[in-house]
Amino acid sequence: MTVSVDADGLAVLDPDLLAIPLLVSFDGAWVWSTTPARDGVRRVGGGIVVPWPPALTAYLDGRTQVEVARTDGSVVYDAELVLGSGEGRISVVDASGHPLSIDKVGHLTRAFAETSDGVREEILVGTQKALADLRDLAGVEAYLNYGALLGAVRDGRMLGHDSDTDVCYLSAFHEPVDIIRESYRVERVMRDRGWDVLRMSGGDIKLLLPLSDGRVCHIDVFVAFHAVGRFFQLGNRSGQLLRESILPVSTITLQGHEFPAPADPEAMLAFIYGPGWRVPDPSFRYADPRDGIRRLDGWLRGFRTEMPAWSEHHLAHLGQRETPSEFGQVVAGRLPADALVVDLGAGRGRDALHFARRGHEVRAYDFSRPAVQAVRRRARRAGLPVTPERLILDELRFVASIGAQLARLRPELYSRQLVGCLTPHARAHLWRLARMATAGGGAFHLEYAATGPDRLPAPGPGRLVRRLDPDLVAREIAASGGVIDDHQLLATGEDPRVARLQVRWPRGVRDLSDLSVLEEESHVRVH
Repeated sequence: MTVSVDADGLAVLDPDLLAIPLLVSFDGAWVWSTTPARDGVRRVGGGIVVPWPPALTAYLDGRTQVEVARTDGSVVYDAELVLGSGEGRISVVDASGHPLSIDKVGHLTRAFAETSDGVREEILVGTQKALADLRDLAGVEAYLNYGALLGAVRDGRMLGHDSDTDVCYLSAFHEPVDIIRESYRVERVMRDRGWDVLRMSGGDIKLLLPLSDGRVCHIDVFVAFHAVGRFFQLGNRSGQLLRESILPVSTITLQGHEFPAPADPEAMLAFIYGPGWRVPDPSFRYADPRDGIRRLDGWLRGFRTEMPAWSEHHLAHLGQRETPSEFGQVVAGRLPADALVVDLGAGRGRDALHFARRGHEVRAYDFSRPAVQAVRRRARRAGLPVTPERLILDELRFVASIGAQLARLRPELYSRQLVGCLTPHARAHLWRLARMATAGGGAFHLEYAATGPDRLPAPGPGRLVRRLDPDLVAREIAASGGVIDDHQLLATGEDPRVARLQVRWPRGVRDLSDLSVLEEESHVRVH
């Protein structure tokens, strides 16, 4: 057998199949594409094993008819597969029953191949409107790009394996600070126009377009610019592309709709996808220069690296039944009866809803948009006084604004497992936020997974939550002016070693934190 499929993934023995895209379907629905030589690992005895994508593994329990085929439709494997319990059919769908597949960056999304013609029309019209608003109102040189441009040039149709639309604009500036300022101005214009906007970095926003089938299509708006003798375009593209290849914009047709496009669409596509861009490859992965990525991270990004992973985590567990955590129940017994509770890093609201059920008004903050939406739905259904909001602790503008709001409300702060999710920079902002919010006398009740003398298991999903040295956390709190009233290290039913603290920030104490020292120590102490 040249291809076999089991719980570990795809094993490919035929050398002729190693360097070509293979399409994997479950019960006739396409779920994944891979190029084995690129994505797999050599196995003993020959051939390559390609592991299942991490985003797909949660669905691999049951039975399904697996088909593996070349892009020309010829089938190289077709058999019934039994995984996990073997009960029921494996179904890779969203909460509304719509089919999902792995996209080019490893996320589960709804591909256009599984989208009706009517909804595709909504996406095209919405993208036209977005480009018109960007050009006419925001005043930037915006153009269709990435998969949408590729589909338009190849055959005038949307790519079946694509899942969103991407537009770019060529910045009028060359310095990162000016490029960021321009991007925030564009965001304000689009919000004023009525768009629901999600900021992803200093040069990247998403316009959220509601569709009639219940989902939301993302229209990514990426900045492009020339700097230090190179051309950069989010996400992650860098290299050589002349300004004359972009401006003045041309016009291109996609499924009967006209869009502004780069002056030389073929030069743009070669820049993005390489010289083989004309040949369809559903398993395509970007191979971006590492030095270009480092520059873009340093100039424009860094504070939302884990946002997609958190979104996927919460989306995969939306239907999961949840009970209050052990720590949440302990803290609930300490709170003043009339206290406003602020849950920082609330996730899907397991503890925030518990506090509300005990009679507290609650504000629930989280980094993940799907988590915030889940709390809103659950609180509304239960009729509980919970207000969910987003909080991005790496951004000082978020921290200062929310800290000022909370300072007037005199809340009790709560967080569980949040501290281990944060960079040293974000932890410093957390202590600053806590100091502002508890200026009226409240306390910060927090629990996190702690390091110990022995190696301990990871405390959360993937590598999103990390264990921290309790001495390091205590020094950070002290440097911020905080006083620890209670500090416990213990094993619980949920983790073999956690730290539980109650912290206050007395008035008049200076914040003496030195971020450079704390960050240097954190790189050594975080496990």
